[in-house]
Amino acid sequence: MEKTALTDEGSIADHAAAAGLGLQAGEALRQAQTFHISDLAREFGITPRTIRFWEDQGLLFPQREGQTRVFSRRDRTRLKLALRGKRLGLSLAEIKEMIEMYDTARDESSQLLKFLDLLAERRAAFERQREDIAAVLDEIAGFEAQCRELLAREAAAGGAAPIFDAARLTLT
Repeated sequence: MEKTALTDEGSIADHAAAAGLGLQAGEALRQAQTFHISDLAREFGITPRTIRFWEDQGLLFPQREGQTRVFSRRDRTRLKLALRGKRLGLSLAEIKEMIEMYDTARDESSQLLKFLDLLAERRAAFERQREDIAAVLDEIAGFEAQCRELLAREAAAGGAAPIFDAARLTLT
């Protein structure tokens, strides 16, 4: 992550003027660096409602042109980081805290240490989930084996199609 990705990008018109492009070119560059809510929703595969919610939560800060939200590259980067955080299972509060640390930190070490702590917590939670899933899969395999055994007994006895009786299954 580049530190400049979330910092105030300054006046694009200033950068254009410094490059000898003039104010019209600067305005064209500024507009090329903005996104509408539908653009971001389509790009990231989320709904505009999600983007508006994250704006309400203080993760995004679009400008307004009348009723239209106009998002900057900085907002796009914040949205991308927020989506990565959600994929990791972080709460919106944790995501917001990380992004705000990034905005205000003089160096990245405090943010990186906090992120390492969050990653360790998420890893531990996923490891517990993996163990829980393995235990449930083992139980399912046991139930399947019991059901097959009951079906085989019924077929061997020449009986009619068995009637399911949950009481005959044993819990392990």
